[in-house]
Amino acid sequence: MRNIPAIMVESLYKDFKLPHEKHTSIKGALISKTKGSKAKFEQQNVLKGLSFTVDKGDFFGIVGRNGSGKSTLLKILAGIYEPTRGRVEVNGRLTPFIELGVGFNPELTGRENVFLNGALLGFNRKQMQGMYKDIVEFAELDKFMDQKLKNYSSGMQVRLAFSIAIQAKSDILLLDEVLAVGDADFQRKCYDYFMSLKEQGQTVVLVTHDMGAVRQYCNNAIMIEKGEIVCQGDPESVAQEYHKLFSTNQTQEKDEPKKAEDSWGEGGIKVVNTSVRVSDRSITIKAKYGVNSNLGPPIYGFTLYNSAGTDILEANTRKERVKTSSIKKNDIIQIEWEIPNILSDGQYTVSVAACDQSASHFYVWQNKAAKFRVTKDIMTAGVVNPEIRTSIKGGL
Repeated sequence: MRNIPAIMVESLYKDFKLPHEKHTSIKGALISKTKGSKAKFEQQNVLKGLSFTVDKGDFFGIVGRNGSGKSTLLKILAGIYEPTRGRVEVNGRLTPFIELGVGFNPELTGRENVFLNGALLGFNRKQMQGMYKDIVEFAELDKFMDQKLKNYSSGMQVRLAFSIAIQAKSDILLLDEVLAVGDADFQRKCYDYFMSLKEQGQTVVLVTHDMGAVRQYCNNAIMIEKGEIVCQGDPESVAQEYHKLFSTNQTQEKDEPKKAEDSWGEGGIKVVNTSVRVSDRSITIKAKYGVNSNLGPPIYGFTLYNSAGTDILEANTRKERVKTSSIKKNDIIQIEWEIPNILSDGQYTVSVAACDQSASHFYVWQNKAAKFRVTKDIMTAGVVNPEIRTSIKGGL
């Protein structure tokens, strides 16, 4: 029996008509009509033939630059927009978290807005009374619930809106950059919630600019550019293609022996060589970078993949709180990472990279910079092989 997908999109197009002549009053529109002037429109083709499938239990990522059509796509999936042509099939109850706080009234208290927003989500008063305590606890706003919403900060409003929205148990969740605001502690709490959704096999569609979230939560992803799907597949490949969008120079250095698709970036830094030393106790990764331009303090990092190409470990100087310095042309930078050898038998590859402090401009990303094998004298399975102390009590 064929498994029915949660969402199926086939040859989806969405066009908007933008009027050249703008009327600010009914009178102006009537005068224009009586004069017999024909309205002039410019057609904007926002989505151009998108096709993809979201299976039940997928955590599906949608990425792309601002204006690429991501939010329009989500609004079509949510039933807010009708497609110009094409087919969208949604199997199951769907809850969109597209614009948190829509329907909030700033003149009402937080408590009153909970019941108002809950009603917009389809809950009756009795149901909201049963959820109220959990909503307030998640939002951590117990002391503020009797204050008017207009006195809340934007972060407080997002916390309240998200806390209400997650009470809507449904088959499919649509999330559109819901964590763009809010403090770090609340974002961590939301990410913990996302992880619980993933563990439960909840179907989630996430639109985001956060490639860390794509790598951590998603099992499939697409990238949209100018209304078309330009990359589709595993999260790591899509995340790398997204970073390449912001690279002004995606070609490799002439003296680099690697294939073009394995090396990309804006330039300014290149990977000279990468090596890995494996011992019984540790794995040491060494990367040498050559500098072609004067730059501010970079972030240096590596990603470790198993033989299936799965990202199993990421580290960088920011994450490890290692301070880096500004660099100048012709500098040679050598970075060394040492990690415990808890990996199981198998073949592994390392990618190394360098980017600016915003992590939005990658100077270089070198895929398959080095390969190494872990071989142990004991039977191992899984991804890691940590030291485990075992004790047995009882028996004969």
